[in-house]
Amino acid sequence: MLFNSFQFIIFFSIVTSVYFLLPYQKRWILLLLSSCYFYMSFVPVYILILGFTIGVDYFTGIAIENAKNGQRKWFLLLSLVANIGVLSVFKYHNFINQNFTGILNCFHVSNPIPYLSILLPIGLSFHTFQAMSYTIEVYRGNQKAEKHFGIFALYVLFYPQLVAGPIERPQNLLHQFREKFQFDLDRVGEGLKMMLWGFVKKIVIADRLAIYVNTTYNHTGQHSGASLLLATIFFSFQIYCDFSAYSDIAIGTAKVMGFKLMVNFKRPYFAQTMAEFWKRWHISLSTWFKDYLYIPLGGNRLSATRWYMNLMVVFLLSGLWHGANWTYIIWGALNGAYLVIEILTKKIHFPFLSSQLPQKLVRVFKILLVFVLSSFAWIFFRANTVSDAFVVIKKIASFKGPLFYENPSMLIYSFASIFLLLLVEMKQEFYIGSFSFMHHKSWIVRNLTYAVLIITILLMGVFDGGQFIYFQF
Repeated sequence: MLFNSFQFIIFFSIVTSVYFLLPYQKRWILLLLSSCYFYMSFVPVYILILGFTIGVDYFTGIAIENAKNGQRKWFLLLSLVANIGVLSVFKYHNFINQNFTGILNCFHVSNPIPYLSILLPIGLSFHTFQAMSYTIEVYRGNQKAEKHFGIFALYVLFYPQLVAGPIERPQNLLHQFREKFQFDLDRVGEGLKMMLWGFVKKIVIADRLAIYVNTTYNHTGQHSGASLLLATIFFSFQIYCDFSAYSDIAIGTAKVMGFKLMVNFKRPYFAQTMAEFWKRWHISLSTWFKDYLYIPLGGNRLSATRWYMNLMVVFLLSGLWHGANWTYIIWGALNGAYLVIEILTKKIHFPFLSSQLPQKLVRVFKILLVFVLSSFAWIFFRANTVSDAFVVIKKIASFKGPLFYENPSMLIYSFASIFLLLLVEMKQEFYIGSFSFMHHKSWIVRNLTYAVLIITILLMGVFDGGQFIYFQF
């Protein structure tokens, strides 16, 4: 069930209405059952995979809490092996096997290990990481083991953020399932506003840009450098709007019922350094890797060489987390290299960025530089193969050939949607205060804004049921 579907609107309306009619002690049952239904609407049998990991993590969490010091790490290891094992089988088996086959072929040896004809469960990487954070936090003593199996299952299955995050921590979410949230009109309104803006970003912007991006990137040999450059720029906005739209809808959906999920995006394309970019982009994953991998590896507390290695390891694994393909690994390596180079050049003085220049101009230059670097890395993220990515880069560098467009309206709508996004986010980023038409003190302005956004969705929206990009992860 996709957020950008009428089926979800009906589902959300029914579940939310019944939620507030039920006694708060019984609401977890409704949320658990509706979350199971939500997930099973994709591929029903895959609920068994979640059931397996939920069972393992529930019992190992209790075992970790009750075990003596010497035994606790073994129960944690059991939980991690089970979760990573499931992820490896469904997501990485064929990738590893394919590369292993390539190595064996160099020695004219056949590979006896068969390929698996299985589909990747929707959002497997997201709920696996959320489940792992639970047992890790119990092991660290930051979270009490959850004794209520239904509440714990709901922590993993909670439908607003089940498929594509935000990846929550148990300290933030578990206790909320026991809290009594009253119907609050202001809070409900805020949640619905977030959902509305999420629908605009997905249906009007991301899915509109996807038409041009898919047409060019799926046929790289047939398009010019100008077309591929434009498609690359479009994809930078597409993936941001697509993923942040899901987060907005998820956070808004939860907020309507009273739940508070963590912020996942903070206008990343206004970052002035790559380090800042990763503090603004997919925050729940960035902090997950920071807390559970980067810091345990030593972070920046070790020698400079080890520090750089830690950054590269984190970003290489981040790339692999996104997908079992060398394109994602290269994307991760590029972003890791950006951060290392940024650290190495931090103390270098650049005359053209001297204090004599207007600071606003310097800021614009830095923002554009981060956008260019991230967009270059997105080429590998979007390309179907590594060879396709290099074709795109080569053609963009030559910049030959006419600009592709089927009809003028396609590009007009695309540029208009990007302009709408930038207009809103520039106000949020640079305007002092919390000015927003959706939060204007005048009810006329507020309601007019809602009407304009809904009309924009109806007139400019793409209603082809386009799946969210991050569902594949």
